[in-house]
Amino acid sequence: MKKEIEKTIKEYEKYAQEKGFKLNPDKKVVENIVEVLLKKEENLGKRYCPCRRLSEDKQKNKEIICPCKFHLEEIEKNGHCHCFLFVK
Repeated sequence: MKKEIEKTIKEYEKYAQEKGFKLNPDKKVVENIVEVLLKKEENLGKRYCPCRRLSEDKQKNKEIICPCKFHLEEIEKNGHCHCFLFVK
């Protein structure tokens, strides 16, 4: 699992850099979030945001696949996304 976490962190780092923000500087927070995302992917088939609830509506659930539909607006408004994976 450790290698998968590190690989996924690198993917999210690259994504964040391309979008002009970064990952949370607290490596432990990032590792914990990514571990939850990977467990959700393993159990549910997608990396659903750990901070948002799944619903019965499959279309709504697509909006919360990390990086979720809301993260860019949250980072702009709050300086971080809801779960603190991404920060300004």
